[in-house]
Amino acid sequence: QVQLVESGGGLVQPGGSLRLSCAASGSIFSIYAMGWYRQAPGNQRELVALLATGGITNYADSVKGRFAISRDNAKNTVHLQMNSLKPEDTAVYYCWLRLPGQNDYWGQGTQVTVSS
Repeated sequence: QVQLVESGGGLVQPGGSLRLSCAASGSIFSIYAMGWYRQAPGNQRELVALLATGGITNYADSVKGRFAISRDNAKNTVHLQMNSLKPEDTAVYYCWLRLPGQNDYWGQGTQVTVSS
């Protein structure tokens, strides 16, 4: 059993910053990748950023240069530093974990609202 616990969402003004964190626990022996997806009302869930084995990163074009993903391997934790936030970043952000063998796990989601 694998659990993902997210923290750090909230309300922020345009131009502000937030830091999301996600801690994975359970039967984890190795991690292939961790990352973040988001889903705004009426939209499909989309990739925001991921960090895979070997330090490979992938960012959505809309967040490049503003968001940064990092991992603490010893704690099975992934962070998403979000700077220069825009109203269009408003969404529910979901932590994602992929273990070897293509087993995917999701967090419960945390709301990020960017509004003045």
